[in-house]
Amino acid sequence: MSILVINPGSTSTKLALFENSLPVGEPLALAEVQHLREELAPFERVADQFDLRLRDVTAFLDREGVDTGDIEALSVRGGLLRALPGGVYEVSDEMVHDLANATYGEHACNLGGMLGLALSRKWGAPAFVVDPVVTDELMDEARLTGMPGLNRRSLFHALNQRGTARLVARRLGIEYEDANFIVCHIGGGISIGAHRHGRVVDVINALDGEGPFSPERTGSLPLVPVLDMIARGERTPAELKETILRHGGLIAHLGTNDLREVLARVEDGDERAELVYRSMGYNIARCIASMGPALAGDQGGLDLAAVVLTGGLARSRTLVDDLTRRLSWLAPIEVIPGEAEMAALAGGAIRVLSGRLPLQAYVID
Repeated sequence: MSILVINPGSTSTKLALFENSLPVGEPLALAEVQHLREELAPFERVADQFDLRLRDVTAFLDREGVDTGDIEALSVRGGLLRALPGGVYEVSDEMVHDLANATYGEHACNLGGMLGLALSRKWGAPAFVVDPVVTDELMDEARLTGMPGLNRRSLFHALNQRGTARLVARRLGIEYEDANFIVCHIGGGISIGAHRHGRVVDVINALDGEGPFSPERTGSLPLVPVLDMIARGERTPAELKETILRHGGLIAHLGTNDLREVLARVEDGDERAELVYRSMGYNIARCIASMGPALAGDQGGLDLAAVVLTGGLARSRTLVDDLTRRLSWLAPIEVIPGEAEMAALAGGAIRVLSGRLPLQAYVID
């Protein structure tokens, strides 16, 4: 029996089959179907792509010669739902209602639950969502801001963060739920989580303009000068939001979001590129270290098993070495380049099927 994993992204659908066993091994089959933006342009809403993405799944299964009767469960990427504690949720009509109607936001990952429910009913196999991006386990003191009514949100690379932390725990011979980790996902956006005994109690949010600048995002900005910029008419709020989320960071400073190109400029003696690169690395390290108080023991001292670096930029040996130099005083540095989302999705389903994790229900807020 196998687990079918479906992970829809903005321009791709990742698919995999895993054996139903722990620890999660290599996939039995793996594919990534790419879609050109021109192909997706005619679809006004993400939900309108359902039939196209469903064809991706059926073509994958046909190509691999899979008997759908051998699929014990589906595990799909969670979409934009109401804030939830982490874990594994059964895909339900209520969940798909919120995803299909973009009740909490429009994103391609919303298609995961829609596909999962349709195929679950067709095949008679359960469908699960694992650690969606809206996972919210913040401790109260991490949520409050200095402005009543405006609280911090928990939006981060929850699936990959928890998945890579589990991998590192296994590498270290410990249980994820028995230890503390700081996990930093470094990609086009950067999120950092303080994982305390299996719960992510503080997060540097990847989507609300927090944290270090990244290849594409500005990260934290001094608020009063930003307000002055709006007051002077230099930028509208909509223009600023676009810059903060898509055209900040390396793109704004150097015209590229490719770290390899930036490092090549540094090697060629480009002083501006060197400053921007060093500043990005410093700010990533500074924000990672800022998670320390969330993991301090009751009697003081830092109870931290490892700092985990993951995401696409963790493939850069130069950046990893620089971050290790800045952070090795904090804890051992463990690196999981790229992402472990597919294995994490399979692992969540397997833990529920084996009784190691409870299956949770999604309730419309």
